[in-house]
Amino acid sequence: MTTSSPGADRPKRVFLAKPRGYCAGVDRAVVTVEKALETYGAPVYVRKEIVHNKYVVETLQDRGAIFVDETDEVPEGALVVFSAHGVSPAVHEEAAERNLRTIDATCPLVTKVHQEAKRFARDDYDILLIGHEGHEEVEGTAGEAPEHVQLVDTAEDVAKVEVRDPSKVIWLSQTTLSVDETMVRVEQLKQRFPDLQSPPSDDICYATQNRQVAVKAMAPECDLVIVVGSQNSSNSKRLVEVALQHGAEASYLIDYAKEIQEEWLDGVRTVGVTSGASVPDILVHEVLAYLAERGWGDVEEVTTANEKIAFQLPRELRKDLVR
Repeated sequence: MTTSSPGADRPKRVFLAKPRGYCAGVDRAVVTVEKALETYGAPVYVRKEIVHNKYVVETLQDRGAIFVDETDEVPEGALVVFSAHGVSPAVHEEAAERNLRTIDATCPLVTKVHQEAKRFARDDYDILLIGHEGHEEVEGTAGEAPEHVQLVDTAEDVAKVEVRDPSKVIWLSQTTLSVDETMVRVEQLKQRFPDLQSPPSDDICYATQNRQVAVKAMAPECDLVIVVGSQNSSNSKRLVEVALQHGAEASYLIDYAKEIQEEWLDGVRTVGVTSGASVPDILVHEVLAYLAERGWGDVEEVTTANEKIAFQLPRELRKDLVR
């Protein structure tokens, strides 16, 4: 004999986070590769994944983009696009040495952090960069001033930091982190360095923050939160963490609707759905269709912000676009 779970008489419903999916920087980067293919023809080489999304990368590969890990894999004189995550000056130098034509699709918000790193290095600050070791964005930012930057990823890293002058220390951060997690790390650093300075403007990207705020708003009502995004997407993984920290009973990260496991839905009445900043909305709609087929057809959008930001395409590309 089975007993009905508490709340089993509640209607099945879906909360759909807004904003979700593509941010302005991702849209700019993806369109950059699409326009480069249209303008110059295939192949167009791309250093690293243009954005951290499996579907986007595979779709662009099908159109003639070739993804490489390093610039030395690009034939001399060919065209290479730098990803939205940014690159260090050393990568630009390598490209110049190989006579590569380059299009820099670095997100302007990442470029802002690069400029901050250069500025504070010129002023001889010790720069504590909060971010995840090995992430492409962190490598690019640290590469702007390697002799001044120390990476702070974990609480253990905080204890290891050594600075020359405790009155000339500033923190910067990877743009795709959890706001809450970052501020925990900042407070830990401030306990060691009371004069620690903050960046002149917020480093964590507006889109990352907005997607986290939307998840925070719906998570307390959700039995399950499904986040659409790839495993190597930092901001997507943070959305899972934020959902669990703010009341969701369970949360999972998936690339495609077909990855949803039926047992995740056992006893579930309210499902939250969102997506990382590098995810096209077609993948979210496939998840909604999957849920609708199983009785979750009532979808309510949870709106916490309306984004109207757009970025111009890289100037190297704009000059050649057909008008």
